[in-house]
Parts: sequence; structure tokens; C-alpha cells
Amino acid sequence: MSATASQDWNPEAYARFRGLRLRPALDLLAQLGDLPAGDVVDLGCGDGAVAAMLRARFPDRRLIGVDRSPAMLARAQGYDALVQADVADWRPEAAPALIFSNAALHWVADHASLLPRLAGSLAKGGVFAVQMPRQFFAPSHRFMRDIAQAMFPDRFDFTHYVPPVATAVEYCEMLAGLGALDAWETDYIQRLDAAEAMHPVRGFTTSTAMRPFAEKLTGDELAAFCQRYDAALRSAYPPRADGSVLFPFRRLFLIVKV
Repeated sequence: MSATASQDWNPEAYARFRGLRLRPALDLLAQLGDLPAGDVVDLGCGDGAVAAMLRARFPDRRLIGVDRSPAMLARAQGYDALVQADVADWRPEAAPALIFSNAALHWVADHASLLPRLAGSLAKGGVFAVQMPRQFFAPSHRFMRDIAQAMFPDRFDFTHYVPPVATAVEYCEMLAGLGALDAWETDYIQRLDAAEAMHPVRGFTTSTAMRPFAEKLTGDELAAFCQRYDAALRSAYPPRADGSVLFPFRRLFLIVKV
């Protein structure tokens, strides 16, 4: 996860949907086979949500968590070592057997340079395993851009918007020649419970996708933005009788064995 000292992550808010956010990590982990000698790196480890799963799957490996957020690292447990570093700049001290990254690399720019570099840092026979959301043109995310630009054109311009995560085919081309590659996408149909004073989908995006918008708005501006966002969400994700909604969410998976 990427964060600055003044705009750090909120571990409590992020953890509200831990179960929904962990299932893709489990699905990615289930596809991994044997590893060569070397460390296991949880890249963008956050508060250590996947540490126990990685430890159980690879019990004899040194487990290293890497994240930029001090608040998240303060909560992270189960690692042999924690490294505070920006993923964009991080380099391993020794070639790892596995770099595992769950829902983190979409916060980092220039995948055409970053991903081949990370895969290239592995030990021979090592594995680079990545999961990222690819939800950026779905209503949950598109509405944020549309509303922000309409309400605050002095601060938001998405005329030439390019999503931070490419397609599976584009990643296959980007990583061609580095090793055996597997890439796929999955749509998770998430049931979100009713949320107090907001649409359930806003409850889900508040701690993640909404952060860059909220950081540029005053309190009153954010309240007005949220009111319009909730109204738009009700049209795309209509609440059911109990207030819950069904929220399709697309995620992309990459595994490279070098």
C-alpha cells in the first residue's frame, strides 16, 4: 500500500471488509506450487492480513513484510522482518523465492517498468504472484471520477484517464520472456450489508478508492460529494429489502515463474 506521512492509511476502516479482501489472496495462494530456496516477501503487506496464510503455506521460509504505511506496519504481525519502503523503490537484499502482492500494486505507477523489475529480482525458479483490482470502469469507481470532475473541475480532470491496471492480455505481453506466465480475471459478486448513513458500496470504497478524492476536499465539499455519489450508487446497485446490495468486483491475477 502506498501512503504519505500526512495521508496514511486507516487500518480500522480498511479491515471492515477483511473477509472480502482476503478471498482473492487465498485464490492466488492456491495456485502456487513449489518454490526454490529463498525468502517469501509480502509486498504491500498492509496490516499483515495475509501473513498467517503465507506462513501456513510456506512454514519453513523467512517471511518479510514490505509496506510504506507506518500505521499499517504498526499492526502487522507474523513476519520475521518488516521493511518500511515505497514499493516503487524497494529492492530485495537477496533474491526471494516468492514475491506475493495482494491488492497493492495498483497504487504504484509504471507497471511496464515495475513488474518486470520485480519478477527479475527473484531467485531462479522463483515466483511473482500478484492480485490487483480491475474495477476502474465499473459504476463504483467511474461515478467518483464523473462526480468529482463535474463538481470540482479546478481539482479533478479525468479527460485522458488511463486506469492503473492494464488488461490480462497486456500484462502477458508486458511480461513475455520472463518465464512461465498465467494471467486471469475473476468477478466476485460481493454481498455488502446495509451501512449506516451511506450506500453500502461507499462504505466499501471509503477506505480505498475514495481516499485520493477525499484528500482534495474540505469537509463540506466531501459531504456534498458523498451525497451525489450515494444517489448515483443507488441507481447502479439498488438496495435489497434488508438494505444490502450485490456488488460485482473484478480482480486480475498474475503468476510468473522465472
